[in-house]
Amino acid sequence: MVTQAAMASETPGTSALPFSASGTSDNPGAALVSELGTSRTAGTWIGADGRPVVAVTDEKAAAEVKRQGVEAKMVGHSMNELKAAASTLRSAPRVAGTAWVMDYRTNQVVVQADSTVSATDWSSMTKVAGGIGSYVRMERTQGTFTTRLNGASPILSTGGRCSAGFNVTNGQSDFILTAGHCGPTGSIWFADNRGDQQLGKTVQQNFPGSDFSLVQYANGAAGAGADIVAIGNGNGVRITGVGDPAVGERVFRSGSTSGLHDGEVKGLDATVNYPEGTVTGLIETNVCAEPGDSGGPLFSEGIALGVTSGGSGDCTSGGTTFFQPVTKAMQALGVQMIVSKQAAAGQSASPSSAPSASATHSAIAPGTTSPGSSTPVTGIANGSTLLARLTNPQNIGPGMLVIGGSLLALVATRWIRAEQDRKAYRRYYSATWG
Repeated sequence: MVTQAAMASETPGTSALPFSASGTSDNPGAALVSELGTSRTAGTWIGADGRPVVAVTDEKAAAEVKRQGVEAKMVGHSMNELKAAASTLRSAPRVAGTAWVMDYRTNQVVVQADSTVSATDWSSMTKVAGGIGSYVRMERTQGTFTTRLNGASPILSTGGRCSAGFNVTNGQSDFILTAGHCGPTGSIWFADNRGDQQLGKTVQQNFPGSDFSLVQYANGAAGAGADIVAIGNGNGVRITGVGDPAVGERVFRSGSTSGLHDGEVKGLDATVNYPEGTVTGLIETNVCAEPGDSGGPLFSEGIALGVTSGGSGDCTSGGTTFFQPVTKAMQALGVQMIVSKQAAAGQSASPSSAPSASATHSAIAPGTTSPGSSTPVTGIANGSTLLARLTNPQNIGPGMLVIGGSLLALVATRWIRAEQDRKAYRRYYSATWG
């Protein structure tokens, strides 16, 4: 939850950071892809050693990549071909429950279908894929691709329960950036299930097509600690910058249903055909999520990356989760990320503080990446609602014991009263007989 109700009061102050503050300069692989062009490259990713790898289609491009100290991998299909394949899939009849993403590491376009897709629809899509070429791979997945409505330290409206992602500003007013499927423009949001603590109103929604929306704070300001996202147990992570993830990067997601979880970016520019409509340009990960995590933040090393859109599976069996990139959302909305003043000024961070906005968050070995600088989160009395406490997995066990004990006491009381009534009736019947 990134509203004023659940933020730390000891933050050193916040400032705004434009969406372009963290770009390709932080990722040598992305910079080379941009320099060489999409006809000579086919994406970039982070290897197991933390070094970037660039897929190239000719020897000259490979030589240029190696000259700049980056690993090159020769592939058979350029990014233009992969995009053309995705375009052909998009132009085919829409099938809810399907998704596709460009897998840079295998140089393929992977088409996925969940358990709701019929054999007939699957056969039709297989024919379309076969007409494109052998570099389109078909996969069946378990579960169902759904939007993850509900959320972390919830914001609630009559339309449902969602999670705040990040705090942003346009310089005049502050907003919550969250998922677009959470509610239409005009939705009123509250911090409690009684409707006593009004947070704000959705002033702009983009869904389907994209999946992001802006909730304007009722008082116009996000408040102290607006640069912190909660990760559970009274802790939070300070957001110090904005960026785009790299394939292979380790990332973290926070949500009230399943808490803090991490995983890996599996693909970019993914398309998902939800029952409500098609969303494109998403980040695909293997970070688990469950209904209740929607709209929550995706981040790594304190860098804001995305907000939870939807997916399949759960945090018991695993699954796939898709995220709306924050850079695209912020550009479309004309807003800036609220970060600490230290990060916005680009100052060097001490080992115990948050990394600067220019930190190369994607050039770190996946196994050693952290969520970011940890900081305490206060204000639980205001930010923690009855609904949030009831949905907290740590409270379910004790809560069930309390409920069970209450039910037993109720049954026992009713039985005692019934026995007393029966005895009184017998006494009355004996006294009045004959």
